[in-house]
Amino acid sequence: MTRALVTGASGFVGSRLCRELMEHGYQVRAFCRKGSKTDVLGSLEVDIAYGDIRDRESIERAMEDVEVVFHIAALFRQAKFPDQVYYDINAGGVKNVFEVAVNKGAKKVIHCSTVGVHSHIPNPPANEEEDYRPGDIYQETKCEGEKLALSYLRSGKISGAVIRPAMIWGPGDMRMLKLFRGIARRRFPLIGSGETLVHWVLVDDLVRAFRLAAETDGIDGEVFIIAGERPVKLRYLLEKVAEFYGVKLLPFRIPALPVQILGSIVEIACIPFGIEPPIYRRRVDFFTKTRAFDSSKAKKLLGYAPAQSFEDEVKIIGSWYKEQGLI
Repeated sequence: MTRALVTGASGFVGSRLCRELMEHGYQVRAFCRKGSKTDVLGSLEVDIAYGDIRDRESIERAMEDVEVVFHIAALFRQAKFPDQVYYDINAGGVKNVFEVAVNKGAKKVIHCSTVGVHSHIPNPPANEEEDYRPGDIYQETKCEGEKLALSYLRSGKISGAVIRPAMIWGPGDMRMLKLFRGIARRRFPLIGSGETLVHWVLVDDLVRAFRLAAETDGIDGEVFIIAGERPVKLRYLLEKVAEFYGVKLLPFRIPALPVQILGSIVEIACIPFGIEPPIYRRRVDFFTKTRAFDSSKAKKLLGYAPAQSFEDEVKIIGSWYKEQGLI
């Protein structure tokens, strides 16, 4: 029975990964911050280790007798945190995990990066050789974290690989609720042309890819983009959600530029108060920046394959929101 540590185990991806590993015979230790909602782990018989990715001693305690480390923990976009906190977690935390893994004798680390290190894709689809083009503090620090991870993985000190997920969604994802609910209630306008490409990966497909990477030999220092069946135009995404809920999209669209300007103003205005802006540039990027990816490397070397079509993923997520009484 392989002994695994999952950082960020109380999060959307980390909790699903714990379940995936348990279902395939792993002995799992879940690394969680004190105060985090561990109820998402449900009835899983995991060993919970509390700590902070910035606290090396807590990582050392959690990594006792661990063979494989899945480093999922990260700080996502939140306006209330200064830039240094992003660096401390998304870059410094990576260094802590790898140094402890090497010193503790772990065999392998699978590191979670993001396709956000590429930001906008000028000539889609992008593969793993695409240039780094981080566009905000989250992407910048995840990029630094990926480079740190690769420096360890390519040094011969420890085995493992880097996973770059496309935009992640699935049952349990609360970030997409606003979009689904807004469309269902006919309150979600299209911003921009709707012609930009978006590419998702179902969380269940992603965690399977993490497990496959841990179980595949000969991939040390490799990077894998993990994405769903295909990219789609943003307008098509909105149409499919509307179709699922039996409504029509709003008959107008809003030009992107005024919303981008408004987002910039609102962001600046919210900084002194440390509050999350209701609209900001990053949200507008969702409507204006193309993101489409090629997962053929993962399919070839890991045996990865998305289990659902894009259309079925929309139905799965839309159904979950309805079942939970959220829509």
